[in-house]
Amino acid sequence: MASSLVPLSAPHPSWFTPKRLLVIFCVINMLNYVDRGTIASNGVNGSLGTCTSSGTCTSGSGIQGEFNLNNFEDGVLSSAFMVGLLVASPIFASLSKSVNPFRLIGVGLSVWTLATAGCGFSFNFWSITICRMVVGVGEASFISLAAPFIDDNAPIAQKTAWLAIFYMCIPTGYALGYVYGGLVGTYLNWRFAFWVEAILMLPFAVLGFVMKPLNLKGFAPAESKQALISEETDVQEVQDALNDSAKPTKEKFSHMFSKMKCTCIDLNQFSRFIKDMKALLVDKVYVVNVLGYCAYNFVLGAYSYWGPKAGYKIYNMSDADLIFGGITIVCGILGTLAGGYVLDLMKSTIPNAFKLLSVTTFFGAIFCFTAFCFQNMYAFLAFFSVGELLVFAIQGPVNYICLHCVNPSLRPLSMAISTVSIHIFGDVPSSPLVGVLQDAINNWRETSLILTSILFPAAGIWFTGILTCHVGHLKH
Repeated sequence: MASSLVPLSAPHPSWFTPKRLLVIFCVINMLNYVDRGTIASNGVNGSLGTCTSSGTCTSGSGIQGEFNLNNFEDGVLSSAFMVGLLVASPIFASLSKSVNPFRLIGVGLSVWTLATAGCGFSFNFWSITICRMVVGVGEASFISLAAPFIDDNAPIAQKTAWLAIFYMCIPTGYALGYVYGGLVGTYLNWRFAFWVEAILMLPFAVLGFVMKPLNLKGFAPAESKQALISEETDVQEVQDALNDSAKPTKEKFSHMFSKMKCTCIDLNQFSRFIKDMKALLVDKVYVVNVLGYCAYNFVLGAYSYWGPKAGYKIYNMSDADLIFGGITIVCGILGTLAGGYVLDLMKSTIPNAFKLLSVTTFFGAIFCFTAFCFQNMYAFLAFFSVGELLVFAIQGPVNYICLHCVNPSLRPLSMAISTVSIHIFGDVPSSPLVGVLQDAINNWRETSLILTSILFPAAGIWFTGILTCHVGHLKH
């Protein structure tokens, strides 16, 4: 029986402990989102040039001003990374079953580093858009593998809290990006912001190639079984080469052609991928969770990109980058950590996670919607802060469900498909669509109210998740 088998295991590295793993992944995740906040900041994103009725004109600033982008094109920049993410996420998740996951992360982060540096050298809309597309490859390699590693190595009683710490880096990274982009854009040039990011990520890309990894739960140890297979394969190849030299030419070519076919076409791996995808799509709990997450991310994605600009236009915030950055840092850290710790206190189960998701999102939507109704900036900031505190509490619980409603071997693919889905149906279309809406009605307050109202359906979807749960999904 399977339970009687003792799995092979590679020796744990002496320096590379679970806590250090968490710290490294948090820093990488934060750099990913610092980049997102940077391109959304007023200092880097900039604005178009304007002319008054008297004929006095001022030149534009940042990316939008230099490349003369309308709001739709500007919104596309925030979503372009999705192309690389969409293509690469399923590939990295599938390869994680046969290739060392840390090497995959190293490859992805190397591509991210080069693409980010390329953003600084861009010369028009299309050149920077292509670089932003390639940036998504780096996130694809990292996001589908990081969460399963953290969940595997976290203490049993603190799994959601550890995930919350990791996902806390999303709002914190965005907020630091606002501040960082604003400062660099003001005192240097928007191009320097991307070059510095590339330099900061480079050591972690190298680390992915040299670090001795831990093993993912449900996968064959990379340092034992895979190494053994590799050695056996090398010996067999040498033996085959010796045997081939003694065969007639016709038999030799026939043998070589047969080996090439096996190498080029791995139908078993493709079949396994299709089987894994089907398992995810028929899992009602997984589907409901991701649908709610898509609606939620539609709002948060547009908030993160258009927030500073909307605040500047509605309330004449002269330091919109710093104000939104400060609020997001505080609320993001407190809200995300609180969501993880509360779920651990409630007892980490999928029904409890859905309860927390629906309640916090519903009340968060009320506070955020009410905030945009105020004319006074300070009343707006007070209500919006409480709203952000509540909506950020979902990060730990929503990813806990993604990890624990599927078998361990499906966790990388579960995270990859979840990430792809929330982007392709969430923040990718939301930024350009909000730009189109704003171009049409030319009123940032109305645009913000329409956008915020989408949080209510997200809360409703997650509420149905409570009813969808069954005994088989009550995993810890």
